[in-house]
Amino acid sequence: MNIILLGPPGAGKGTQATRLVHERGLVQVSTGDMLRAAVNAGTEIGRMADEIMKAGKLFPDDLMSQILGARLDEPDTANGVIFDGYPRTQAQAEALDRLLAERGRTLDHVIELDVDEEALVDRITGRFSCAKCGEGYHDRYKLPKVPTLCDVCGSENQFKRRPDDNAETVRNRLAEYRAKTAPILPYYEAKGLVARVDGMAPIAEVNAAIERILDGSR
Repeated sequence: MNIILLGPPGAGKGTQATRLVHERGLVQVSTGDMLRAAVNAGTEIGRMADEIMKAGKLFPDDLMSQILGARLDEPDTANGVIFDGYPRTQAQAEALDRLLAERGRTLDHVIELDVDEEALVDRITGRFSCAKCGEGYHDRYKLPKVPTLCDVCGSENQFKRRPDDNAETVRNRLAEYRAKTAPILPYYEAKGLVARVDGMAPIAEVNAAIERILDGSR
């Protein structure tokens, strides 16, 4: 099973992808991770990628297809793939169709986590975590039992916030997400592949809705 999981930052896409990896044996394929791995490995494609990124140029679709095709040929993708960060244009969507077809595969689902943007801004800007153990908290929904102590590891006054978790940055990221997904949704909607779930629901409910889609009982 091969799927694209869409959702703006903070919608819970990473959480749901992790669940699908564990529960379904799927592999999460991130184009950003693949590019960094190629650069670090010093391969020919990696050297080309490094030069392109350092020059601030757009990454060519044909080169990305080569990298993605090589990743799809690795044995751990046999059970299926969750595509992360790709495709972002119709040309890339068409290229992905070709890559899958060449390997006797198809894209089965495009699932978008639908969110209320103002509620999402509140969700993201209110979050903080323990700097020592990483336990997550929220100003409104999940405060520590003792204000200065982490519930999990007991660290005192060790809480931190991500510097980009502010309202302006979050709204900019949401606008960027809309701009990047707008070109591909009509393409996949025409193929009848798009399904949407309520990304604002509790994690377990979102997971159950995704599982129903994957099992063919939307």
